[in-house]
Amino acid sequence: MKSIHKLIIAISITAAASVTSCQRLDIPPKNIFTPDVIYNSEAGVKSFLATIYQNLPIEDFKYTPSTNDGAANPAGFLHGGNDWMSFFNEAGCIGEEVGPWSGMNITGGFGFWPYGDIRNVNTLIDELPKHAAALTQPKVDALLGEAHFLRAYYYFGLAKRYGGVPIIKVPQDPGAPLSQLQVHRDKEEATWDFIGAELDLAYQMMPETSDAGRANKYVAAALKSRAMLYAACVAKYGSVNFVDGQARSLGLVGIPVSKANTYFQAAYDAAKLLEGHYSLYTANPDKVQNYVDLFLKSGSPENIFIKQYSIANNTAHSWDATMSPRYMTANALTRSYPTLEFVSLWGTLPVTNADGTPKRFNNRAELMQGVEPRLLATVYFPGATLRGLTFDMQRGIYPSFSGTAAAEVAKPANSRSYILAGDTKTLYQGMQIIGFTGPWTGGDELTRTGFYVRKYVDYNKPQAAVDLNRSEQPWIDLRYGEILLNRAEAAMELGNTADALSSINLLRDRAGATLYVSIDLDKVRKERRMELAFENQYYWDLKRWRTADAVLDRAHFKGLMPYYVFNENKYIFLAEPELYNREYTFQKQYYYEGLPGDQIGKNPNLLPNNPNY
Repeated sequence: MKSIHKLIIAISITAAASVTSCQRLDIPPKNIFTPDVIYNSEAGVKSFLATIYQNLPIEDFKYTPSTNDGAANPAGFLHGGNDWMSFFNEAGCIGEEVGPWSGMNITGGFGFWPYGDIRNVNTLIDELPKHAAALTQPKVDALLGEAHFLRAYYYFGLAKRYGGVPIIKVPQDPGAPLSQLQVHRDKEEATWDFIGAELDLAYQMMPETSDAGRANKYVAAALKSRAMLYAACVAKYGSVNFVDGQARSLGLVGIPVSKANTYFQAAYDAAKLLEGHYSLYTANPDKVQNYVDLFLKSGSPENIFIKQYSIANNTAHSWDATMSPRYMTANALTRSYPTLEFVSLWGTLPVTNADGTPKRFNNRAELMQGVEPRLLATVYFPGATLRGLTFDMQRGIYPSFSGTAAAEVAKPANSRSYILAGDTKTLYQGMQIIGFTGPWTGGDELTRTGFYVRKYVDYNKPQAAVDLNRSEQPWIDLRYGEILLNRAEAAMELGNTADALSSINLLRDRAGATLYVSIDLDKVRKERRMELAFENQYYWDLKRWRTADAVLDRAHFKGLMPYYVFNENKYIFLAEPELYNREYTFQKQYYYEGLPGDQIGKNPNLLPNNPNY
């Protein structure tokens, strides 16, 4: 449908030329789609909406928005670019996981500039009222509400990256003078206010229900709770931790701290609107399996807004292939491994005795005893099973082991008495040295931390079908679990501890965790990290809380390496540096991305750039 939209634009561009070359202007061209073809039927509008939805900056299994080619905006101003942010970059750079990527390259900016898509939405808003007779006024109103939601989503993607951006509400005329096309940035506060107002309109105009993958009024409220929480934190914490510069002094980045509670209240109120309309998924009394199925079962009462995929439509993703070891796939490579620091959010695993010596285990699976069900449903531990195979993580073999865990890990590698191997075929006295599922450093198909991601992995998919671009489970972009977290955080910031405690305990009860008797902001934030793990939220949370520069100050992360002690016929687990052994650093300027250089070249009025860019 993008090509159809380009044809519509071509009509307006070539109208004058048509006057001089045609004798009969009342004869419609047979090779060009007119607006009536699209907007006079709900099917036509849905086709046009499909492209807009597909391009939303939903940070899903494979978030890499496509490059726009400029045809929809020949003048080149306020047009789209690239954003190569992905799950691997976000999760790896913040310590949830590590993987085979280069580190903090995510913070340098990606050229995300979706004004081509925003133009499509603006055109939709401009055209729909002209077709009320064909569509009916109620249908036009509902579609307009949907368009306001979509426009808000695109601007949310811009605001959390750049702060203030140009607010364009009508389709720009490509033939207009440069003075009209080269618009200035709006202030960050105005940008967030615009997002909130758009979502209010969407809530008012849209129906209560919608087809899967499309917005309704509660989807708009859910997004508003997320967006206003971000704005509130920028106002509160960005007023303390910031990089000064001209863009800040002009209000292009930064929000007055006095606005913080206004945004927190807006986030809280929006989250509360969903109460009674959605609920947590609790279909299975087995707490582990229930949490696993939350991300795989269709029709869940927790799902608010999802993105769908299909092998037949060439939109399938590769989550199962890139989260599972090659041993459990057709022939894929794992790309992401949870860190010990992440797993330790649930508490220190009992791998060390009081005297510092490693605790001995009869088998790997004993490590999972007593672990919170939600963690077992989020991460594959040594000894867990998938597709009829066991996660047999084993870093190596100790012929014998004495001393403390800390003393052993502190030794240089060439001074340790363990036996390692470069492949899974090498044996020590008839026993495999490295497990089929790692850990090792020989390639990207095995863990580097001793853990694997379990969330969203389809356990029903047969091994032969697990390969690249063969997964179809939907991405849950907005779910009620997040809304409860948004509500709890906003409530805490507003001093409503009772409401925050109630919301958090709903999640903890579902998770199989001990309920809290008291609450504070740290507990709320920690719960958010555990509940929303691997859902591409924590990166943005660190940015809005303005804590990334402290959390990622020359940060190194660890894994938990299983070893077999040969003479004891026991297993031990040692906390060691993850096997990539990378360092991660976040500079304060990265709380905002720099404006894309190519866009500044086309429109110098976007300057000044964000501080230190």
